[in-house]
Amino acid sequence: MSKCFSFTASRDWFYRYWFAKSGLRSVSTSLGDGTVMQCWVPKIRKPSKPNLVLVHGFGANAMWQYAEALHHFTPRFNVYVPDLIFFGRSYTSRPDRTESFQARCLMRLMDLQGVNRMCMVGISYGGFVAYSMAVQYPQALDRLVLCCTGVCLEEKDLKEGLFPVKSLEEAKLVLMPQTPDKLRELMRVSFVRPATGVPSFFLTDFIKVMCSEYVEEKGELIQEILKDRNLSSLPKIRQPTLLVWGEQDQIFPLELGHRLKRHIGDSAELVVIKNAGHAVNLEKPKEFIKHLKLFLL
Repeated sequence: MSKCFSFTASRDWFYRYWFAKSGLRSVSTSLGDGTVMQCWVPKIRKPSKPNLVLVHGFGANAMWQYAEALHHFTPRFNVYVPDLIFFGRSYTSRPDRTESFQARCLMRLMDLQGVNRMCMVGISYGGFVAYSMAVQYPQALDRLVLCCTGVCLEEKDLKEGLFPVKSLEEAKLVLMPQTPDKLRELMRVSFVRPATGVPSFFLTDFIKVMCSEYVEEKGELIQEILKDRNLSSLPKIRQPTLLVWGEQDQIFPLELGHRLKRHIGDSAELVVIKNAGHAVNLEKPKEFIKHLKLFLL
């Protein structure tokens, strides 16, 4: 069975069908300098609608992370769902691995789509990029949602035991699993109630389809977000911001949510979802979407 059928590829095909049925089309855009970004964009963009950009984190591609939310927002927004650099079909030949570079690429992509003002949702690593967008292009972002985004972490947090992993190398092995056991470990730290009893051939299939490309480059992205990071050097943002956190997040613990709320100040609101971990958008999708709709609409 495992040799003739790929559950992951089939699921990916279904999500492509669902995105197309929801009024989006996939486009590939060259940004110059050897950089290409893939993005789901509206088949028909309506100037009367506000724009909403949904930015994914590590793990499966953007479609898997936002499929549940899509139909809630396409009637009211022009929705854009990009693949960040080294995810999906986006890549660059440039050596820059910072989230500020990702943000510049994303802003360039939006400019080429004729989008100069937008609301943005960023999940985990996508929130690092969204935060950098808010810093670099404050006039472009109207509202910002950061979901389980440890943007205020400090390099010393790793040494002081805030995270379940003890080193950068261990973090890479968990966040970019290359074996069924490491994928199971990622599931354990991402969900309060992870799926159990999943056959190894299903996990191997997922790794082959979703986790086998740009492994070294993604490791460099992880290394960059931890490098020389201090809260005192993190710029403050002024856009109305919603922080959504899983109460039992093990990857970016809730302490980082409270820390970020204090750092941003009165323009930020923190919502904590109970019985949820880091993958709160997948574990508690109805609650996640409810809070997004209340804030964005």
